[in-house]
Amino acid sequence: MKPKLDYLVHLARESARFAEVIAAVPPEARVPSCPDWSADDLLWHLGEVQWFWGTIVRERLTGEQAEQRKPGRPAGRAGLLAFYQRASRDLGEVLAAAQADTPAWTWSHDQSVGFIRRRQAHEALIHRVDAELAARSRSRMDPHLAADGVDEALRIMYGGDVPEWGRFTSGSGTALRLQATDTADVWLITVGRFTGTDPSDQVSYDQPGIQVTSDPAARAASALHGNAADLDCWLWRRPSLMPIARSGDPELLSRFDSIIAPGIT
Repeated sequence: MKPKLDYLVHLARESARFAEVIAAVPPEARVPSCPDWSADDLLWHLGEVQWFWGTIVRERLTGEQAEQRKPGRPAGRAGLLAFYQRASRDLGEVLAAAQADTPAWTWSHDQSVGFIRRRQAHEALIHRVDAELAARSRSRMDPHLAADGVDEALRIMYGGDVPEWGRFTSGSGTALRLQATDTADVWLITVGRFTGTDPSDQVSYDQPGIQVTSDPAARAASALHGNAADLDCWLWRRPSLMPIARSGDPELLSRFDSIIAPGIT
């Protein structure tokens, strides 16, 4: 039986580790996984992200309303650390005070505090990895949290739900099997195209995409294997500690590679 994840515990743990690591990295040091950022840029980024979501839940705002209230970036490492610590503490408190099914604005179809809890646990985890890469000192990732990160990356960040006005068409009847070797989690992924026109802004889409499928008739023509932490980092375009094992149809693997190549923003 898979353990039930306590996202609040993981959020607190990963946020604290991030602060510990980044505080020891020189402010101007580059972040290898985010080459346009210095260590202080990374610190500001996670601080403003945690401030943003804490403000949305506490004040019951939309994303646009929260963005209008965003404070300016503090000057210097001391100011940035103080802002981050305050934003991180406030986010944890406000998420703990609300039920998971409490309505809240998000950019997803899932408009709930539960979505924010999960998303922010993984945001803190990935940026903790970024801080450790800047510090050149990697530490263990919780395998079950990492496996959940793989699921989130595939189903939400890369895949996502197809809106009513859109259509996802599988390119073939075959699927790609992705397996976390240490947790035994498995995902079957179909590669295809997303098409449609958004009626809200009349923007048309015709682009490659993926979907996680539970179709028992889907036949896996390719496979990717690795431990959950390495798969999670790889999907986020962060360096894995061990290479991801690949087998099967090289064309299908190449199509999947091209879809995740831009990374997650």
